[in-house]
Amino acid sequence: MHGWIILDKPLGLGSAQAVAAVKRNLREAGFGKVKVGHGGTLDPLATGVLPIALGEATKLCGRMLDASKTYDFTICFGAETSGLDAEGEVVATSDHRPSLAQVEAALAQFIGPIAQIPPAYSAIKVDGKRAYDLARAGEVVEMKSRNVTVHDLYVHADVTIGALASVTLTADVSKGTYIRSLARDIAHAVGTVGHVSMLRRTRAGPFNLESAISLDKLNAFGQGADQEDIILPIEAGLVDIPALILSPEQARAVQQGRVLTGIAMKDGLHWARGADLRPIALVQNVDGILKTVRGFNLTP
Repeated sequence: MHGWIILDKPLGLGSAQAVAAVKRNLREAGFGKVKVGHGGTLDPLATGVLPIALGEATKLCGRMLDASKTYDFTICFGAETSGLDAEGEVVATSDHRPSLAQVEAALAQFIGPIAQIPPAYSAIKVDGKRAYDLARAGEVVEMKSRNVTVHDLYVHADVTIGALASVTLTADVSKGTYIRSLARDIAHAVGTVGHVSMLRRTRAGPFNLESAISLDKLNAFGQGADQEDIILPIEAGLVDIPALILSPEQARAVQQGRVLTGIAMKDGLHWARGADLRPIALVQNVDGILKTVRGFNLTP
């Protein structure tokens, strides 16, 4: 069993719980023990696209973690919380409510490479411990600024004229970007405070909501429903990079980890496949020298 299950993670379910649900349903469907991993954590208060890798696809989890992602999120103005979300304790308040024009004018400064301070309630390690464990223990956690990139940021939908109690935005961001921090900083930029009251991931790398299934559909699969549209092939996670078809001799060389030369192709990352179109490996071409990055052990 190799491939992807793209879960539309519901509210309140943690990423580890989602992985456990996939393992349970695979067992119930008769697939036995399958290696399972996820391609990017989603907080329990967030919903949306959670790529879950099966078997050899778990070798792509690191690449999925590095992929850009798209979120819809709502900033509720007037209260900043300790976790920068709806669950945290209120730590600051403001009576000021910005206008739509003020929000839109402020967004430009957050597009492109930016520095942001992650939330204290995050999985980042500080002195070898998770920041959220330190924060929950009542310790003051000094989070270091980190560089991230916001590729695009805009108002998600039309809103009413006048002072805004909240606004919903869409952000396309690089790995490592915290939407809760982005929301906090946008609120500060328009002269108030705020927190995230809704967060939904609509894309993770090549996967979007169109390929995602509900938890109910996953559970139905475990109870014997057809697996069509449930398990996607490994190559579904590779559609954003070029494919390279190798001859049988070249395929054997790549599988053995040998370096290839003399293949006319662009520099960069590719996924190699044989004549049967089966994925063989992730390969990197640099100045005509092709090296294996990660091999796949897939039997015909």
